[in-house]
Amino acid sequence: MDLAELQRLYDFSGKTMVMTGATGVLGADIARALVGCGANLALLVRRIDAAQSLIESICPRAGQAAAFSADVLEKESLAKAADAVRARFGGIDCLLNAAGGNKPQATTGGETRFFDLPADALRYVFDLNLMGTILPTQVFGKMLAEKSEGVILNFSSMSAMRPLTRVAAYSAAKAAISNFTQWLAVHVAQEYSPRIRVNAIAPGFFLTRQNKFLLTDEKSGDLTARGKAIISHTPMGRFGQPEDLLGAILWLLSPASAFVTGIVLPVDGGFSACAGV
Repeated sequence: MDLAELQRLYDFSGKTMVMTGATGVLGADIARALVGCGANLALLVRRIDAAQSLIESICPRAGQAAAFSADVLEKESLAKAADAVRARFGGIDCLLNAAGGNKPQATTGGETRFFDLPADALRYVFDLNLMGTILPTQVFGKMLAEKSEGVILNFSSMSAMRPLTRVAAYSAAKAAISNFTQWLAVHVAQEYSPRIRVNAIAPGFFLTRQNKFLLTDEKSGDLTARGKAIISHTPMGRFGQPEDLLGAILWLLSPASAFVTGIVLPVDGGFSACAGV
């Protein structure tokens, strides 16, 4: 394979990618990278205005990206969005299920014991992460099944592989996403087409709105005891930056990984390899 062929592997011109969670800390950089590689981008959002400011900041040409109103927990709104995406772009090639997160009320610590975690907070975390992956996949994955090819990329977490203290609901939900990713990869390959691939990435520790309060002191900005413990178990000695995810994501979406399906790929600075002794 010559250089020109290698470069074309990551040229997504003419490809349409649907993405949830694009307005998050990590999602915005991912969206920017996809547009930079030429993809048409359909952003599923609850607030169109927030997505419009993102689109204006990342799009070199008008019409390359568009926002569509949808709630990842409401299948009817997702179906309406799918119709709108089809009308706008003619179909899709990839789905990125990047919506997710944790909730402070579902986190133990201080005077908050596991036994006292409110059920509604736990359900919120389970639904946002797991159902917020399954429902968009039911709607937009069907579009890939109709054309017998495409890529689905889910977002798991290092917490799925090594359950972390304090975040029981988040760890369990992300572990379910990893399991669902493997199950779905086999299901769609056997029932619809082996040219439909399903994978996930498992980010390590990135400073986001959801976890910043756990890793850094709100007043001083210094690492908390938890933050220090994570860094001490991360061989690369730092938290991840959004751009650290991009190589893995582009590879899994591209033809360069055409023989890869059913994997959960760590992007964690070596955390999963470190025994800590």
